[in-house]
Amino acid sequence: MSMRSALSRVTVSLTRPMESTRGATRYFNDGKRILSEEERAAETVYIQKMEREKLEKMKRKAEKEKAEKGNESADKKHESTNNG
Repeated sequence: MSMRSALSRVTVSLTRPMESTRGATRYFNDGKRILSEEERAAETVYIQKMEREKLEKMKRKAEKEKAEKGNESADKKHESTNNG
């Protein structure tokens, strides 16, 4: 009896890790991978970071263009007062 229970414990301990890894990678019928909850969370954080950086870049570009336009209009006003 003791040999049988020891063998069953070994078998259970060997099969449980394989069950957990089998469940970690699942696929849809069309071959697309289903993400785990942690992977989805990490992907969401990454996407939000990329979107934030993109918005900051656009904001800096807009501010730079606005500053350049302001400098151009100030130069035009300066030229018109000197010529007039």
